[in-house]
Amino acid sequence: MGYSSSDDDRPLARSNGNGIRKILHAPPSRVHPSTFATNAPTDQHPRTVSAARVTASMDKALDRSVPKGSGGGEGLVVRRSNSDAMDVDSPLNNKRKSRTSITKIDYKDDSDSDGEPLAKRQRSKKALQSDSDDEPISKSKSNKPTPRKAVIDSSDDDLPLGHLAKKKVAIENAAAKEAQALRAKEAKKKATPRKSIKDESDDDVPLAKSSANKRQSNGVAAKRKSNGVKKEESDSDAPISKKAKAATPAKKGKTTPAKEKKKAVEDEQEEEEGYEWWNAPKPEDDSIKWQTLEHNGVMFAAPYEPLPKHVRLKYDGQDVILPLEAEEVATFWVAMMTPASSHHLENPKFRENFFHDFSEIIKKAGGAKNLSGEKVPIKSLEKCDFSKMYDHWLAKTEAKKNKNLSKAEKEAAKAEKDKLEAPYLYCLWDGRKQKVGNFRVEPPSLFRGRGEHPKTGRVKARVWPEQITINIGKDAKVPEPPKGHKWKAVQHDQKATWLAMWQENINGAYKYVMLGAASDVKGQSDYKKFEKARELKKHIDKIRRDYNKELKSEIMADRQRATAMYLIDKLALRAGNEKDTENEADTVGCCSLKYEHITLEPPNNVTFDFLGKDSIRYNETAKVDAQVFKNLKLFKKAPKTDGDDLFDRLTTSQLNKHLNSYMQGLTAKVFRTYNASFTMSRLLRDLEKDPRSKGSIMEKVKLYNDCNREVAILCNHKRTVGASHEQQMQKLGDRIKGLRYQQWRTKMMMLDIDPSQKKKKGAAYFQLDEDIDKEWILEHQQFLIEEQRTKITKKFEKENEKRKADKEKALPEKELKERLLVAKELEAKFKKENKSNKVEAEGRGPTVEKFVAAVQKLDDRVKVLETQAEDRDGNKEVALGTSKINYIDPRLTVVFSKKFDVPIEKFFSKTLRDKFRWAIKSVEDADDWEF
Repeated sequence: MGYSSSDDDRPLARSNGNGIRKILHAPPSRVHPSTFATNAPTDQHPRTVSAARVTASMDKALDRSVPKGSGGGEGLVVRRSNSDAMDVDSPLNNKRKSRTSITKIDYKDDSDSDGEPLAKRQRSKKALQSDSDDEPISKSKSNKPTPRKAVIDSSDDDLPLGHLAKKKVAIENAAAKEAQALRAKEAKKKATPRKSIKDESDDDVPLAKSSANKRQSNGVAAKRKSNGVKKEESDSDAPISKKAKAATPAKKGKTTPAKEKKKAVEDEQEEEEGYEWWNAPKPEDDSIKWQTLEHNGVMFAAPYEPLPKHVRLKYDGQDVILPLEAEEVATFWVAMMTPASSHHLENPKFRENFFHDFSEIIKKAGGAKNLSGEKVPIKSLEKCDFSKMYDHWLAKTEAKKNKNLSKAEKEAAKAEKDKLEAPYLYCLWDGRKQKVGNFRVEPPSLFRGRGEHPKTGRVKARVWPEQITINIGKDAKVPEPPKGHKWKAVQHDQKATWLAMWQENINGAYKYVMLGAASDVKGQSDYKKFEKARELKKHIDKIRRDYNKELKSEIMADRQRATAMYLIDKLALRAGNEKDTENEADTVGCCSLKYEHITLEPPNNVTFDFLGKDSIRYNETAKVDAQVFKNLKLFKKAPKTDGDDLFDRLTTSQLNKHLNSYMQGLTAKVFRTYNASFTMSRLLRDLEKDPRSKGSIMEKVKLYNDCNREVAILCNHKRTVGASHEQQMQKLGDRIKGLRYQQWRTKMMMLDIDPSQKKKKGAAYFQLDEDIDKEWILEHQQFLIEEQRTKITKKFEKENEKRKADKEKALPEKELKERLLVAKELEAKFKKENKSNKVEAEGRGPTVEKFVAAVQKLDDRVKVLETQAEDRDGNKEVALGTSKINYIDPRLTVVFSKKFDVPIEKFFSKTLRDKFRWAIKSVEDADDWEF
């Protein structure tokens, strides 16, 4: 329920972490006034911590306690050394910790971290990496890869903080000017009277036609006046499967089934892509999502296959027979005994929850028995030995892996999988074929959860048709449930975009089957998100002006709200929602920050340390405005202590209600999209002046990535350096070295043909690069020899697989040995070269000209790899993919692609091109589109 405006001055009753209950979203009439009137905690009422008003004396006292002046860089995350932290409120552990996902934790008994807060507990070295840059991420220390001559670190991280701060201020000033200009233009447009009655002469035209003619796509002049539907597809309300294909003249000659299938798929794709919803007239009732809807329901998990009779669980040394339901649950545990998941099995909470559910299922199903039929009480997980079950499961899993199957077996397995999935892949939405996203019902398993989830290890029960509600058109055929079952309900809700729904048993959360990312519905959702961010352009200056003014408000609730808005806007913090910490992991956002989550370091540094979305640790230090620093100190003022809310007079719903007063539909999360897209648009404007914009495609791609990276830094969207980064950089470095070595060999071949070239080109031309030593050459030569052997062996095995499939006799091993002689010859050649320091010319009709051309080609390849290496190293702390997909308007990427003649495939994969088809098509005829 929403809050009335009078709620803003009231303290919000929330848990302070000391067992005090929460009162959230309760109507004011139902909450007794005494709830807000006491400062003393009781069993019934949480305490009011902060004062309702900020007096002049409080402000003056804070001014005296906070040193003046700062080093600049307000609103930016900064790098910290291990010794520069000084908490003005409490002692701080100066040991800097990198932010990682805390999914993997060391649960061994020798850990002394059990008494520490969750965010401080020791994490194992193999902690899972997050690929998300949805939130700012710490810059953990890591060993830099071996420096290479060709790779230059151009990361913006090395830019002076003052430079970045000035850039950010310049972008914000530009945003303010643009907002004023947009509002003035809009006001002028409204004030200008219509020049001629002729403009109103279309009143008699049907509304649909009138709006179709007038409607412009995303502010871009539409090339076509129609709604984007092709003439031959004007019957788009008919089921796609029944649409008549345009007649095409028959071609002479035979057509293979594979070609026919490929053509059918292409025709289907063309048909699906014909409808351009972004050019279609906007419906009068936007809440109605569809008129007709047909689909085939959901795909259930495969039924459980019982274990062979000789594979048993051992309990206290003896084989036991488990009821079938309990045996299935035991296999869930077994499936997690792999190196990738076994760390969960060491978690005490996981073990406790699993054994609770496991033992309960055994009891309900009639109990476990030994081989003599006597009941065996299962009382301890420590006495359970799953090793026999694991051996059986592992052997079965390995046998099914693709790498262990022949080509024919792989094809058969794929064909079977495709046949099972085919009915559920697509639905008919208003007569148009749309891809369904997650049509599979989750199989039963053990719940893991994010971070230290209190329900980790619980059994996720199998979902049955009796739990599933189907949403489908009234006139459509209702999908048949599995034999002997029935659906929970069938409804025809045209305002819902889900096809099926059920409630899972762990957290009581509802799961939905939705359309795929490339569908019209998802596209419209993305379009609305970015259009809302574009709309924010008109109001951003007023919002920033107001919250900067309210940073000094006498009303505590207003001051807290303004401070939270500053942190959300400048530092890209998520707003955060209230959590039920008994049933969910204790993750927080800006509005739900606790006293212990921030540390203040004069003059204006604030260190944040909390678990954010998906239990990813946010551990960053940021420079903030002097007034914001003062406010945060005020919000931490005694009697507040650990467990108390920092913003105890603010909730996310109150904040969003306030934002909605500026612009309909505006919420805190829109700021992240707006800041990323607007910053990117400003950076792209100036690229024509950059000489790299006239370089190679690879240089232009890097130029775009540099802008994307700068967006991440200015908007504080960063991530930890991945564990595999150093290894990847080493591989790239080796590839570059390999090409240089090949280049050197080619030059030496020139000397083999014409020794006079040494005098003509100079001795330096034929020298080996300094960073390539003899030891590396020997290792690389061995790698090339092994690579040759592997290629020959794999080709031989593939040929035999094909022969087997064609029922032909396999090639003998003798044939393989003869083929492998090539690798032996290469080995002998390298030995000779190393001894003589000369390389014999290779190839047919070798000439100096051919070798010069080959050297140039290798040089071009080296440059491409060097650019890739430089780009990858610069991106080590930035997940460009996430910002590009989720926060930067895709139309900006399309405009860059067109303007600088870079194929869109360099930025968007096939999946993303399908997802952002609306963005690609809507600005394809506009070179000057701006966010």
